[in-house]
Amino acid sequence: MSKEKKFGLTRRDFGKLSAAASFAIITAKSGVDAANSDTLRVGLLGCGGRGTGAAKNHLDGTENTKLVALADIFPDKVEAARKRFEATKEDDIRKRVDIDDGHCFSGLDAYKKLLESDVDIIIEGSLPYRRPLHIEAIINAKKHLFTEKPAAVDPVGIRRVIAASEKAKELGLTIVAGTQRRHQKEYVETIKKIHDGAIGDILSARAYWCGTLPFARERTPEWKSDLEYCIRNWYGFCWMAGDNIVEQHVHNLDVINWALDAHPVSVFASGGRTWKPKEEKYGDIYDNFSCDYEYPNGVHMTSMSRHWKGADGVFEEITGTKGRSDCRSLGTPGVDPYVQEHTDFVASIRGTGPKLNEGVQVAHSTLTAIMGRMSAYTGEKITWDQALNSDLSIVPDDLDFAKAYPAGPVPSPGTH
Repeated sequence: MSKEKKFGLTRRDFGKLSAAASFAIITAKSGVDAANSDTLRVGLLGCGGRGTGAAKNHLDGTENTKLVALADIFPDKVEAARKRFEATKEDDIRKRVDIDDGHCFSGLDAYKKLLESDVDIIIEGSLPYRRPLHIEAIINAKKHLFTEKPAAVDPVGIRRVIAASEKAKELGLTIVAGTQRRHQKEYVETIKKIHDGAIGDILSARAYWCGTLPFARERTPEWKSDLEYCIRNWYGFCWMAGDNIVEQHVHNLDVINWALDAHPVSVFASGGRTWKPKEEKYGDIYDNFSCDYEYPNGVHMTSMSRHWKGADGVFEEITGTKGRSDCRSLGTPGVDPYVQEHTDFVASIRGTGPKLNEGVQVAHSTLTAIMGRMSAYTGEKITWDQALNSDLSIVPDDLDFAKAYPAGPVPSPGTH
Protein backbone atom coordinates (compact mmCIF):
# COMPACT_ATOMS: atom_id res chain seq x y z
CA MET A 1 0.00 0.00 0.00
CA SER A 2 1.44 3.37 -0.95
CA LYS A 3 1.83 5.96 1.77
CA GLU A 4 0.68 8.68 -0.57
CA LYS A 5 -1.99 11.34 -0.40
CA LYS A 6 -3.09 14.31 -2.44
CA PHE A 7 -0.02 16.30 -1.35
CA GLY A 8 1.79 14.68 -4.27
CA LEU A 9 4.43 12.96 -2.13
CA THR A 10 5.24 9.31 -1.71
CA ARG A 11 6.79 8.03 1.42
CA ARG A 12 9.36 6.12 -0.64
CA ASP A 13 10.71 8.87 -2.65
CA PHE A 14 20.44 26.05 -0.57
CA GLY A 15 24.03 25.23 -1.10
CA LYS A 16 24.73 24.48 2.46
CA LEU A 17 22.87 26.56 4.99
CA SER A 18 25.04 29.21 6.56
CA ALA A 19 26.64 28.51 9.87
CA ALA A 20 24.63 31.34 11.36
CA ALA A 21 21.38 29.73 10.20
CA SER A 22 22.44 26.30 11.42
CA PHE A 23 23.21 27.56 14.89
CA ALA A 24 20.41 30.08 15.30
CA ILE A 25 18.90 27.69 17.80
CA ILE A 26 16.25 28.53 20.32
CA THR A 27 16.60 27.05 23.79
CA ALA A 28 15.30 23.51 23.72
CA LYS A 29 12.41 22.28 25.79
CA SER A 30 11.45 18.77 26.76
CA GLY A 31 8.69 16.88 24.96
CA VAL A 32 7.61 15.63 28.38
CA ASP A 33 6.20 19.12 29.01
CA ALA A 34 4.36 19.21 25.69
CA ALA A 35 1.10 17.65 26.82
CA ASN A 36 -0.11 20.91 28.32
CA SER A 37 1.03 23.03 25.39
CA ASP A 38 -1.63 24.61 23.21
CA THR A 39 0.41 23.99 20.06
CA LEU A 40 2.84 21.10 19.69
CA ARG A 41 5.92 21.99 17.64
CA VAL A 42 7.00 19.31 15.16
CA GLY A 43 10.44 18.67 13.68
CA LEU A 44 10.95 16.41 10.66
CA LEU A 45 14.12 14.34 10.56
CA GLY A 46 14.63 12.95 7.05
CA CYS A 47 13.20 15.07 4.23
CA GLY A 48 12.81 12.49 1.48
CA GLY A 49 9.53 11.10 0.22
CA ARG A 50 8.96 8.97 3.28
CA GLY A 51 9.61 11.70 5.82
CA THR A 52 7.64 14.43 4.06
CA GLY A 53 4.76 12.03 3.53
CA ALA A 54 4.70 11.24 7.25
CA ALA A 55 4.78 14.95 8.13
CA LYS A 56 1.85 15.59 5.78
CA ASN A 57 -0.11 12.72 7.33
CA HIS A 58 0.66 14.17 10.75
CA LEU A 59 -0.77 17.56 9.83
CA ASP A 60 -3.81 15.90 8.24
CA GLY A 61 -4.54 13.85 11.34
CA THR A 62 -3.96 16.33 14.13
CA GLU A 63 -4.97 19.74 15.45
CA ASN A 64 -2.90 22.37 17.23
CA THR A 65 0.35 21.05 15.82
CA LYS A 66 2.79 23.03 13.69
CA LEU A 67 5.69 21.91 11.48
CA VAL A 68 8.55 24.23 12.46
CA ALA A 69 11.83 22.44 11.68
CA LEU A 70 13.47 20.28 9.01
CA ALA A 71 16.65 18.22 9.09
CA ASP A 72 18.38 16.00 6.56
CA ILE A 73 21.92 15.03 5.61
CA PHE A 74 21.51 16.82 2.28
CA PRO A 75 20.59 20.53 2.09
CA ASP A 76 18.79 20.03 -1.25
CA LYS A 77 16.39 17.65 0.49
CA VAL A 78 15.68 20.26 3.18
CA GLU A 79 15.11 22.97 0.60
CA ALA A 80 12.81 20.79 -1.52
CA ALA A 81 10.72 19.74 1.48
CA ARG A 82 10.38 23.32 2.68
CA LYS A 83 9.22 24.49 -0.75
CA ARG A 84 6.70 21.67 -1.04
CA PHE A 85 5.09 22.42 2.29
CA GLU A 86 5.05 26.17 1.80
CA ALA A 87 3.66 25.85 -1.74
CA THR A 88 0.85 23.43 -0.97
CA LYS A 89 -2.58 24.57 -2.12
CA GLU A 90 -4.17 23.19 1.05
CA ASP A 91 -4.75 26.27 3.19
CA ASP A 92 -5.22 24.32 6.42
CA ILE A 93 -1.81 22.68 5.95
CA ARG A 94 0.08 25.77 4.78
CA LYS A 95 -1.13 27.78 7.80
CA ARG A 96 0.47 25.18 10.08
CA VAL A 97 3.88 25.30 8.44
CA ASP A 98 6.26 27.86 9.94
CA ILE A 99 9.83 26.97 9.01
CA ASP A 100 12.43 29.73 9.22
CA ASP A 101 16.07 29.54 8.15
CA GLY A 102 17.21 28.96 11.71
CA HIS A 103 15.19 25.75 11.83
CA CYS A 104 16.62 24.15 8.68
CA PHE A 105 19.51 21.82 9.41
CA SER A 106 21.74 19.72 7.16
CA GLY A 107 24.81 17.50 7.44
CA LEU A 108 25.60 14.22 9.16
CA ASP A 109 24.98 15.99 12.49
CA ALA A 110 21.67 17.57 11.42
CA TYR A 111 19.77 15.40 13.91
CA LYS A 112 21.77 16.90 16.78
CA LYS A 113 20.94 20.45 15.67
CA LEU A 114 17.26 19.53 15.36
CA LEU A 115 17.19 18.06 18.86
CA GLU A 116 18.67 21.27 20.29
CA SER A 117 15.79 23.28 18.83
CA ASP A 118 12.43 24.08 20.43
CA VAL A 119 10.42 21.11 19.15
CA ASP A 120 8.15 18.81 21.15
CA ILE A 121 7.77 16.05 18.57
CA ILE A 122 10.18 14.39 16.15
CA ILE A 123 8.97 12.59 13.05
CA GLU A 124 11.81 10.20 12.26
CA GLY A 125 11.61 9.54 8.53
CA SER A 126 15.27 9.05 7.71
CA LEU A 127 16.88 5.83 6.47
CA PRO A 128 16.80 2.54 8.42
CA TYR A 129 20.57 2.38 9.01
CA ARG A 130 20.46 5.63 11.05
CA ARG A 131 17.29 4.86 12.97
CA PRO A 132 18.78 3.33 16.16
CA LEU A 133 21.18 6.28 16.51
CA HIS A 134 18.36 8.76 15.99
CA ILE A 135 15.86 7.01 18.25
CA GLU A 136 18.41 6.84 21.05
CA ALA A 137 19.24 10.54 20.68
CA ILE A 138 15.58 11.60 20.44
CA ILE A 139 14.63 9.82 23.65
CA ASN A 140 17.72 11.15 25.44
CA ALA A 141 16.57 14.64 24.37
CA LYS A 142 13.16 13.85 25.89
CA LYS A 143 11.15 14.36 22.71
CA HIS A 144 8.04 12.44 21.69
CA LEU A 145 8.71 10.23 18.68
CA PHE A 146 6.95 9.02 15.59
CA THR A 147 9.37 6.67 13.86
CA GLU A 148 9.07 4.96 10.55
CA LYS A 149 9.82 1.29 10.19
CA PRO A 150 11.97 -0.81 10.17
CA ALA A 151 13.52 -0.05 13.54
CA ALA A 152 17.04 -1.11 12.53
CA VAL A 153 18.99 -3.25 10.06
CA ASP A 154 20.87 -5.50 12.48
CA PRO A 155 20.59 -7.04 15.98
CA VAL A 156 22.94 -4.52 17.59
CA GLY A 157 20.66 -1.74 16.37
CA ILE A 158 17.59 -3.58 17.63
CA ARG A 159 18.99 -3.74 21.15
CA ARG A 160 19.65 0.02 21.06
CA VAL A 161 16.03 0.65 20.05
CA ILE A 162 14.67 -1.63 22.78
CA ALA A 163 16.78 0.11 25.43
CA ALA A 164 15.71 3.56 24.21
CA SER A 165 12.05 2.48 24.20
CA GLU A 166 12.29 1.28 27.77
CA LYS A 167 13.83 4.61 28.76
CA ALA A 168 11.01 6.44 26.96
CA LYS A 169 8.51 4.55 29.06
CA GLU A 170 10.28 5.65 32.24
CA LEU A 171 10.23 9.25 31.01
CA GLY A 172 6.55 9.18 30.03
CA LEU A 173 7.31 9.79 26.36
CA THR A 174 5.14 8.57 23.50
CA ILE A 175 6.51 6.42 20.69
CA VAL A 176 4.38 5.45 17.70
CA ALA A 177 5.80 3.45 14.81
CA GLY A 178 4.95 3.46 11.12
CA THR A 179 3.44 -0.02 11.21
CA GLN A 180 0.15 1.60 10.29
CA ARG A 181 -1.96 -1.57 10.29
CA ARG A 182 -1.88 -1.36 14.09
CA HIS A 183 -4.03 1.78 13.69
CA GLN A 184 -6.26 0.53 10.87
CA LYS A 185 -9.79 -0.05 12.11
CA GLU A 186 -10.37 -3.18 10.05
CA TYR A 187 -7.23 -4.80 11.44
CA VAL A 188 -7.79 -3.63 15.01
CA GLU A 189 -11.33 -5.04 15.13
CA THR A 190 -10.48 -8.26 13.31
CA ILE A 191 -7.44 -9.13 15.39
CA LYS A 192 -9.39 -8.47 18.59
CA LYS A 193 -11.96 -11.01 17.36
CA ILE A 194 -9.17 -13.48 16.56
CA HIS A 195 -7.83 -13.03 20.09
CA ASP A 196 -11.36 -13.56 21.41
CA GLY A 197 -11.58 -16.93 19.60
CA ALA A 198 -13.50 -16.06 16.41
CA ILE A 199 -11.53 -18.60 14.33
CA GLY A 200 -10.70 -20.96 17.17
CA ASP A 201 -7.22 -22.00 18.14
CA ILE A 202 -4.60 -20.78 15.69
CA LEU A 203 -2.98 -23.54 13.65
CA SER A 204 -0.88 -21.72 11.05
CA ALA A 205 -0.31 -18.43 9.25
CA ARG A 206 0.89 -16.96 5.96
CA ALA A 207 2.36 -13.56 5.14
CA TYR A 208 3.45 -12.32 1.69
CA TRP A 209 5.00 -9.14 0.32
CA CYS A 210 5.51 -9.88 -3.34
CA GLY A 211 5.89 -6.99 -5.76
CA THR A 212 8.34 -5.10 -7.92
CA LEU A 213 11.49 -3.26 -6.88
CA PRO A 214 10.60 0.24 -5.57
CA PHE A 215 13.59 1.93 -7.23
CA ALA A 216 17.19 1.46 -8.34
CA ARG A 217 19.18 4.59 -9.22
CA GLU A 218 22.22 4.94 -11.44
CA ARG A 219 25.18 6.85 -10.03
CA THR A 220 25.33 10.40 -11.40
CA PRO A 221 28.35 12.72 -11.75
CA GLU A 222 26.92 14.91 -8.98
CA TRP A 223 27.03 12.01 -6.52
CA LYS A 224 30.79 11.97 -6.21
CA SER A 225 31.29 9.94 -3.04
CA ASP A 226 30.36 6.35 -2.24
CA LEU A 227 28.47 7.46 0.85
CA GLU A 228 26.33 9.92 -1.07
CA TYR A 229 25.54 7.29 -3.69
CA CYS A 230 24.63 4.75 -1.03
CA ILE A 231 22.26 7.24 0.61
CA ARG A 232 20.70 8.39 -2.67
CA ASN A 233 20.28 4.76 -3.80
CA TRP A 234 19.72 3.41 -0.31
CA TYR A 235 17.31 0.60 -1.07
CA GLY A 236 19.99 -1.39 -2.90
CA PHE A 237 22.37 -1.81 0.03
CA CYS A 238 21.75 -4.19 2.91
CA TRP A 239 23.53 -2.00 5.46
CA MET A 240 21.29 0.93 4.47
CA ALA A 241 17.86 -0.73 4.22
CA GLY A 242 18.18 -4.25 5.61
CA ASP A 243 17.08 -5.93 2.34
CA ASN A 244 13.48 -6.18 1.20
CA ILE A 245 12.37 -8.60 3.91
CA VAL A 246 13.31 -6.00 6.52
CA GLU A 247 12.35 -2.80 4.73
CA GLN A 248 8.95 -3.88 3.34
CA HIS A 249 7.91 -7.31 4.57
CA VAL A 250 8.20 -6.11 8.17
CA HIS A 251 4.62 -4.81 7.81
CA ASN A 252 3.18 -8.30 7.25
CA LEU A 253 5.42 -9.94 9.84
CA ASP A 254 4.23 -7.33 12.33
CA VAL A 255 0.62 -8.32 11.68
CA ILE A 256 1.37 -12.00 12.29
CA ASN A 257 3.22 -11.25 15.53
CA TRP A 258 0.25 -9.13 16.58
CA ALA A 259 -2.35 -11.76 15.68
CA LEU A 260 -0.39 -14.54 17.38
CA ASP A 261 0.51 -12.23 20.29
CA ALA A 262 4.05 -13.57 20.12
CA HIS A 263 7.31 -13.43 18.25
CA PRO A 264 8.78 -16.48 16.51
CA VAL A 265 11.11 -18.86 18.32
CA SER A 266 13.04 -19.80 15.18
CA VAL A 267 13.19 -19.51 11.41
CA PHE A 268 14.57 -21.59 8.55
CA ALA A 269 14.77 -19.66 5.30
CA SER A 270 16.10 -19.51 1.78
CA GLY A 271 16.49 -16.71 -0.71
CA GLY A 272 18.55 -15.39 -3.55
CA ARG A 273 18.85 -13.08 -6.49
CA THR A 274 17.01 -14.30 -9.56
CA TRP A 275 16.39 -11.45 -11.99
CA LYS A 276 18.56 -8.54 -10.82
CA PRO A 277 21.67 -8.29 -13.00
CA LYS A 278 25.11 -7.56 -11.54
CA GLU A 279 24.85 -3.81 -11.89
CA GLU A 280 25.91 -1.21 -9.33
CA LYS A 281 22.43 0.26 -9.01
CA TYR A 282 21.04 -3.06 -7.73
CA GLY A 283 23.52 -3.15 -4.87
CA ASP A 284 24.02 -6.32 -2.86
CA ILE A 285 20.50 -7.37 -1.83
CA TYR A 286 18.40 -10.42 -2.68
CA ASP A 287 15.21 -10.28 -4.70
CA ASN A 288 13.41 -13.18 -3.00
CA PHE A 289 13.04 -14.72 0.47
CA SER A 290 11.01 -17.73 1.59
CA CYS A 291 10.84 -18.38 5.32
CA ASP A 292 9.36 -20.97 7.64
CA TYR A 293 8.88 -19.26 11.00
CA GLU A 294 8.01 -21.33 14.06
CA TYR A 295 6.03 -19.66 16.84
CA PRO A 296 5.20 -20.94 20.33
CA ASN A 297 2.93 -24.01 20.54
CA GLY A 298 4.28 -25.33 17.23
CA VAL A 299 2.46 -22.79 15.04
CA HIS A 300 4.24 -22.22 11.73
CA MET A 301 4.05 -19.19 9.46
CA THR A 302 5.01 -19.28 5.79
CA SER A 303 6.56 -16.00 4.69
CA MET A 304 7.48 -14.84 1.20
CA SER A 305 9.02 -11.55 0.11
CA ARG A 306 9.92 -10.88 -3.53
CA HIS A 307 10.87 -8.30 -6.12
CA TRP A 308 9.62 -10.03 -9.24
CA LYS A 309 7.44 -8.52 -11.93
CA GLY A 310 4.06 -10.22 -12.18
CA ALA A 311 4.38 -11.77 -8.73
CA ASP A 312 2.28 -9.23 -6.87
CA GLY A 313 0.62 -10.23 -3.63
CA VAL A 314 0.63 -8.48 -0.27
CA PHE A 315 -1.47 -10.09 2.44
CA GLU A 316 -1.66 -11.87 5.76
CA GLU A 317 -3.74 -14.92 6.67
CA ILE A 318 -4.40 -16.82 9.90
CA THR A 319 -5.88 -20.34 9.93
CA GLY A 320 -7.63 -21.59 13.05
CA THR A 321 -9.65 -24.61 14.12
CA LYS A 322 -12.89 -22.78 13.27
CA GLY A 323 -11.93 -20.95 10.08
CA ARG A 324 -9.58 -18.50 8.41
CA SER A 325 -9.04 -14.75 8.54
CA ASP A 326 -7.16 -12.24 6.39
CA CYS A 327 -6.71 -10.21 9.60
CA ARG A 328 -8.98 -7.39 8.44
CA SER A 329 -12.27 -8.57 6.92
CA LEU A 330 -13.99 -9.04 10.29
CA GLY A 331 -13.67 -5.31 10.89
CA THR A 332 -15.22 -2.16 9.46
CA PRO A 333 -13.50 0.60 7.44
CA GLY A 334 -12.14 3.62 9.24
CA VAL A 335 -9.88 6.61 8.69
CA ASP A 336 -6.81 6.29 6.47
CA PRO A 337 -4.40 4.43 8.80
CA TYR A 338 -1.45 6.59 7.72
CA VAL A 339 -3.38 9.52 9.15
CA GLN A 340 -4.96 7.66 12.07
CA GLU A 341 -1.60 6.65 13.50
CA HIS A 342 -0.73 10.34 13.92
CA THR A 343 -4.11 11.13 15.46
CA ASP A 344 -3.48 8.37 17.99
CA PHE A 345 0.09 9.60 18.50
CA VAL A 346 -0.96 13.11 19.54
CA ALA A 347 -3.87 11.79 21.61
CA SER A 348 -1.33 9.75 23.58
CA ILE A 349 0.85 12.83 24.12
CA ARG A 350 -2.07 14.99 25.26
CA GLY A 351 -3.60 12.27 27.43
CA THR A 352 -6.85 12.16 25.46
CA GLY A 353 -6.17 8.60 24.29
CA PRO A 354 -4.31 5.49 25.42
CA LYS A 355 -0.66 5.97 26.32
CA LEU A 356 1.38 4.49 23.48
CA ASN A 357 4.92 3.17 23.36
CA GLU A 358 5.36 1.00 20.25
CA GLY A 359 9.16 0.94 20.35
CA VAL A 360 9.67 -2.62 21.57
CA GLN A 361 6.82 -3.82 19.39
CA VAL A 362 8.35 -2.49 16.16
CA ALA A 363 11.80 -3.66 17.29
CA HIS A 364 10.49 -7.21 17.72
CA SER A 365 8.77 -7.17 14.34
CA THR A 366 11.95 -5.83 12.74
CA LEU A 367 14.02 -8.54 14.41
CA THR A 368 11.56 -11.10 13.06
CA ALA A 369 12.49 -9.87 9.58
CA ILE A 370 16.22 -9.65 10.36
CA MET A 371 16.39 -13.24 11.61
CA GLY A 372 14.70 -14.37 8.38
CA ARG A 373 17.39 -12.55 6.40
CA MET A 374 20.12 -14.03 8.60
CA SER A 375 18.81 -17.53 7.97
CA ALA A 376 18.52 -17.04 4.22
CA TYR A 377 21.97 -15.45 3.92
CA THR A 378 23.69 -18.20 5.93
CA GLY A 379 21.53 -21.20 5.06
CA GLU A 380 21.19 -21.98 8.76
CA LYS A 381 18.27 -22.19 11.15
CA ILE A 382 18.27 -19.13 13.40
CA THR A 383 16.57 -18.92 16.80
CA TRP A 384 15.11 -15.78 18.32
CA ASP A 385 17.68 -15.80 21.10
CA GLN A 386 20.54 -16.19 18.63
CA ALA A 387 19.29 -13.21 16.64
CA LEU A 388 18.51 -11.00 19.63
CA ASN A 389 21.89 -11.62 21.25
CA SER A 390 23.96 -11.60 18.07
CA ASP A 391 26.88 -9.19 17.79
CA LEU A 392 26.04 -8.68 14.09
CA SER A 393 26.44 -5.00 13.21
CA ILE A 394 26.44 -4.15 9.50
CA VAL A 395 26.44 -0.34 9.71
CA PRO A 396 29.91 1.27 9.51
CA ASP A 397 30.95 2.98 12.72
CA ASP A 398 32.46 5.94 10.89
CA LEU A 399 30.48 7.71 8.18
CA ASP A 400 32.61 10.02 6.08
CA PHE A 401 32.01 11.36 2.58
CA ALA A 402 35.73 10.98 1.88
CA LYS A 403 35.75 7.21 2.55
CA ALA A 404 34.91 4.29 0.26
CA TYR A 405 31.77 2.25 0.88
CA PRO A 406 31.66 -0.27 -1.96
CA ALA A 407 28.77 -2.69 -2.28
CA GLY A 408 29.60 -6.08 -0.85
CA PRO A 409 29.12 -9.32 -2.76
CA VAL A 410 25.61 -10.78 -2.89
CA PRO A 411 25.43 -13.12 0.12
CA SER A 412 25.96 -16.81 -0.56
CA PRO A 413 24.90 -19.44 2.01
CA GLY A 414 27.85 -21.36 3.32
CA THR A 415 30.25 -18.49 2.77
CA HIS A 416 28.40 -15.46 4.18
